[in-house]
Amino acid sequence: MSTLKDVAILGAALDLGTTRRGVDMGPSAIRYAGLAEHLESLGLNVDDCGNVLAEIPEVASVRDERARYLPAILATCKQIATRVAEIARQGQLPLVLGGDHSIAMGTLAGLASVHGPGGVLWVDAHADLNRPSTSPTGNVHGMPLAAALGECGFTIEDFDEPPWVDPKHVALVGIRSLDPGEKELVRRLDLAVFTMADIDRRGMPEVMDEAIGVVKGANHVHLSLDVDVCDPEIAPGVGTPVRGGLSYREGHLAMEIVAEAELVTSVEVVEVNPILDHADETGALAVELVGSALGARIL
Repeated sequence: MSTLKDVAILGAALDLGTTRRGVDMGPSAIRYAGLAEHLESLGLNVDDCGNVLAEIPEVASVRDERARYLPAILATCKQIATRVAEIARQGQLPLVLGGDHSIAMGTLAGLASVHGPGGVLWVDAHADLNRPSTSPTGNVHGMPLAAALGECGFTIEDFDEPPWVDPKHVALVGIRSLDPGEKELVRRLDLAVFTMADIDRRGMPEVMDEAIGVVKGANHVHLSLDVDVCDPEIAPGVGTPVRGGLSYREGHLAMEIVAEAELVTSVEVVEVNPILDHADETGALAVELVGSALGARIL
C-alpha cells in the first residue's frame, strides 16, 4: 500500500448526478459496515471528518437537461475539493465516500490543487467520459472523468481549471458499458482502457500490472472505485448495475495488486445504494475492497 499510514474519511452524500435515489445514503452504509474498524485492524490511523453538505433534488434546480443539477453538484464538489486539499496537505490519505461518481470532480480538483494534475485508476463498469453534448441522459455522474480531463467545460470556483488529471496517466479497468461519445474520446485522447473482455482473455494480474504501469510516474495516483465494477450478483446495491462484472475474488485481487504497487495516495468509493441493496451486502463489499486496496491480506 501507500506509505501513508494516516487515513482521513470524508463523506459526500450526493445523489444529484443520477436519476435513481439512494446513493446519498452510501457513506452511511459504508461506515455502518465497519469501515473505520476494518482499516484500524490493518494498523492504519483513521480520522473520520464527517460529511460535506449536499443539496437534494427536491430543492436543487435542474437548469440544463444536458447536465442536470450541475450548479448544485459543482457547489458540493467545491466543498469536497477544499476538504480533500486540506487532508492531503496534512499528509493524510484522503478516503472519500460517495454518493454518486460526480463527486470525483471535487476529489480530483482538490488533489490537483496540492500536487498538480495526477494519475487515476478508474475502476468502474462505466468510463464516465460523456460530455453534455454526448450524454444520452444528462446525468452528471456519467461525466466526471471527462470533466477532470478538461473536456466538459466545467469549473469549480476557487480551484484551477481542469485538466485535473494527466491523460497519459489514466487507466480505466473493468469497463463494459461505453456510449458512442465515450468511445470517440477514448480514441482521441488515446486513453488506456482495460475492458472485461481484456480481463477475461489476459487475466487480472496482467491487466492490473499494465494499468499500474500507466499511472506510475504521475505526480500522485488516485484510485476511484465504483462498486458497480463488480457483478450485480455480489454487488446488488448499485445505481447502474451491468451484468458480467468482476467476481468477488477478481475484485479483491485487483485491489491487492494495487496495494502491492505502493503508489496510491488517495481513494474514493462510490455508487453504493442501500435502497437497492440486500442487508448492506454491497456496503460490506465496499469496505472489504477498500481494505484490500490499503493493505489487507489473506496471510
